Amino acid sequence: MTDVDTLLHCRWIVPVVPRGVVLRDHAIAIAGGRIVEVLPSADTAARYHAVRETHLPHHAVVPGLVNCHTHAAMALLRGVGDDLPLMRWLSERIWPLEKALVSPEFVHDGTQLAAFEMLRSGTTCCSDMYFYPEAAVRALRSTGMRAVAGIIAIEFPTAYAADAEDYLRKGLATRDEFRDDPLVGFTLAPHAPYTVSDATLVRIETLAEELDLPIHTHVHETREEIAESVARHGCRPLERLERLGLVSERLIAVHAVHLDDSEIRLLGERGATVAHCPASNLKLASGLAPVAKLAEARVNLALGTDGAASNNRIDMLAELRLAALLAKGVAGDAGVFGAAEALEAATLGGARALGLERRIGSIEAGKEADLAAFDLSAIETQPLYEVVSQLVYAPGREQVSDVWVAGHHVVQKRQLLCDRDAAIEKSLMASVSAWQNRCRQVLQTTGAI
Repeated sequence: MTDVDTLLHCRWIVPVVPRGVVLRDHAIAIAGGRIVEVLPSADTAARYHAVRETHLPHHAVVPGLVNCHTHAAMALLRGVGDDLPLMRWLSERIWPLEKALVSPEFVHDGTQLAAFEMLRSGTTCCSDMYFYPEAAVRALRSTGMRAVAGIIAIEFPTAYAADAEDYLRKGLATRDEFRDDPLVGFTLAPHAPYTVSDATLVRIETLAEELDLPIHTHVHETREEIAESVARHGCRPLERLERLGLVSERLIAVHAVHLDDSEIRLLGERGATVAHCPASNLKLASGLAPVAKLAEARVNLALGTDGAASNNRIDMLAELRLAALLAKGVAGDAGVFGAAEALEAATLGGARALGLERRIGSIEAGKEADLAAFDLSAIETQPLYEVVSQLVYAPGREQVSDVWVAGHHVVQKRQLLCDRDAAIEKSLMASVSAWQNRCRQVLQTTGAI
């Protein structure tokens, strides 16, 4: 008899590896934050003694969802620029608000707001890209969430940093500060080729090799971005990144909407990732990513929500469904990017992109127990024939009942356990209200409203 911390008895387990497999009436044994074994529930009594046993009789348990691209603090800007084209959205709403408001306090409160939303929709890990990453990490960890923070770089000054070298210096100091937290990781995050110089990109490539970090950047989001690169540099953005040595298995190319066939082949050959953000791409009219072609070229696919200012929901479950549907529509083939493949992108694909595939992203012995349980007993998810397709196409985030991060129960019956007495949420909502008033004042001053 082996002692474990937790036994989760599940009606269904979708381990993601092997793809499409569903285990019925199985249990997950967890000790020290890691999965010890996945086995039939009927066999657990003879093998394990657990401190606690949880029964999920109507639930499907999947790996925690991995949000591979977001600007979490921008949850405080949800809805400030709806239905505007990209450049007006940026110049009239986002940039004036960021200039006036962004601070460590803004980032902490906005990121904590996003963390509540993400955890309650089954997301256990997010890859963030924003100013003051130390404030973002503290906010994410205050809720029990796994954090991957971007060490951002951009050429122009902000309240956070004076120039690209200053951004990198401060980001690397943040990495040192959180070195001992096993649930905190980092990427190098140059904002985009159009806002970062060749010299800075070369410096980032060197740092990525030295520190063994992914490179997380916006690439080929709009046609205008590509035209500008051709005019300024004589080549498309991805070609520029290739010349500078950044196109490799470390690259997380966010959006990657406008790619030609040779660029798709290049990403596949180099083992790069595309972080697909379908809702943001649609809302800003950026375009439709060639997901089926990317999958065919063996590009690692991950999913992201982008920020709430360009999506309004930080909901990976909604992103998962939309990604699967759009891929079919763009390809004109209902068979592409099926439910199991889409679920893999939302879990193991994101883990691979972030260099975490040996730790999270699937339900396997030895991996850390990042898990999300979906209650499929509701009328909205009945009848149920195929569990994986039901998970992708039918439920909403309100059917996420329980979430674990590294074996710690962080959401129980939709209640964040960091907030048992509701004190954190109450304080957070007061802060959100104050930020909302300040946003309105800035927009009135600038004449935006």
